[in-house]
Amino acid sequence: MAEFRHIVRVTGTDLKGDTKLKLALTGLDGVGLMLARSIAMLIGRDPNDTMGDITDEDVEKIEKILENPLEHGIPVWMLNRQKDMDTGQDIHIIGSKLAISLREDINMMRKIRAYRGIRHESGLPVRGQRTKSSFRTGSSLGVRRRKRAEK
Repeated sequence: MAEFRHIVRVTGTDLKGDTKLKLALTGLDGVGLMLARSIAMLIGRDPNDTMGDITDEDVEKIEKILENPLEHGIPVWMLNRQKDMDTGQDIHIIGSKLAISLREDINMMRKIRAYRGIRHESGLPVRGQRTKSSFRTGSSLGVRRRKRAEK
């Protein structure tokens, strides 16, 4: 049996070896619980196994699945970039590329002057929340009362 590792490096990220496999994989940016469970099942491990017990071959399998999840049987609805605006393909982005693509999407919405882009620019909520009592910032909170004139 392989030696227990306290830190496992997957796609450039250190994951704790003492946590369950399905929870440890969610430590990767762009991997949620459903995708983590699917990956664990695809490599032939129980999702409740500890991360430190997996072998180097399992780590390589996980990285291959994350590079191209559609080829390994992950359904399209689990991907985080379905019908990408630039390429039109269904892709899954992980790590620092995810943050870069999110920033690019917001900048594109600002550039084309979409409603969501304008809301991002002005720091207001983007998804239709009410703003009468929420999202209040600055020094204009509360009600100021005039001082009573002394008689």
